[in-house]
Amino acid sequence: MKDPRLENLAKILVNYSTKVKKNDKVMIRGMPLLPVAAPLVIEIYREVLKAGGFPHLRMNFEDQLYIFLSEAADYQLIQPDLVTKMVIEEFDVDIRIGSSSNTRLMTSIKPEKWQLLDRAYKDLTEIWFKRTASEDLRWVSSRYPTHAYAQDAEMSLIEFTDFIFSTTHADSDNPIEYWEKVGEKQQKYVDWLAGKEKVKIIGEGIELDMSIKDRKFINCCGLRNMPDGEIFTGPVEDSVNGVVKFSYPCIWSGVEVDGVELTFEKGKVIKARANKNEDFLLGTLKTDDGASYVGELGIGTNYQIDRFTRNMLFDEKMGGTIHLALGAGYPNSGSKNKSVIHWDLLTDMRNGGKILVDDELFYESGEFKI
Repeated sequence: MKDPRLENLAKILVNYSTKVKKNDKVMIRGMPLLPVAAPLVIEIYREVLKAGGFPHLRMNFEDQLYIFLSEAADYQLIQPDLVTKMVIEEFDVDIRIGSSSNTRLMTSIKPEKWQLLDRAYKDLTEIWFKRTASEDLRWVSSRYPTHAYAQDAEMSLIEFTDFIFSTTHADSDNPIEYWEKVGEKQQKYVDWLAGKEKVKIIGEGIELDMSIKDRKFINCCGLRNMPDGEIFTGPVEDSVNGVVKFSYPCIWSGVEVDGVELTFEKGKVIKARANKNEDFLLGTLKTDDGASYVGELGIGTNYQIDRFTRNMLFDEKMGGTIHLALGAGYPNSGSKNKSVIHWDLLTDMRNGGKILVDDELFYESGEFKI
């Protein structure tokens, strides 16, 4: 039997998030995309056809990237995938569905391998940022429930499936109307922040100052991620100063780095430590010149995401948390930081944490105060 929630999610992704229209070239691809996700993929495929687009499907085997990183020669690692290149350069829409059965598959891959792979996509990353900023390429990322995701979140598969549908609002009668209202609500925060210059963040394990002068906050209401719910900007690159110890494990490429503590001076990480996988943290910070600078400051607004799931698509949206991203910033926010990495690191603000903007209280204990 069809699950009407899957149909709703497909409609959100096609008709709201990416607004597929007649003659659009649409790629539906996975990170990885497993056969278990076929029910959602089929519904997305149908919705693209109904919208008049040309759907293309790409499925990746889960072990494919692991084999490539562990067995490819260096000259092969620095050659970008030609299908990915074509999507970034020529397609109109890119719909990404994750459906992993093993979220720890890549933990033994050394940072040096990732660095070579990242180098392969440096120029394409620049093109991707430009095309997505101008909306020449519209994209969205979502997930299909699997046992691996459920185990990471410490839920049963049934619970995690319900969690996905509730946090995306695919279980509601009119999910698109809901996300439009989220956009309206968050816009008042974005409008209030326009023209502001200084941000101070204080709380348990965090004391940071940064500048947002001439930067723009972006209203995230389901147009790029599903589920969604955040506002973010790119701090002035050389302005971040202070210390932060992140509340949750920091996960990059399947590697879990626990107890991460960073010290910033003039925007750059000058000291980094971790309780687990510290070598991976230090190696990733050396990926390129921009990897040790902050490309994003985000504030989560989705209060239906009420637990840490070890899946940043959900976790960075968690109401009551903020996140900093090391590496590339989004040009539409004004960020000039360039890197082949974009690593979101999350900290909890619900126990007395405060955000002051131009010395005015903007946010306290996980709630907006304006």
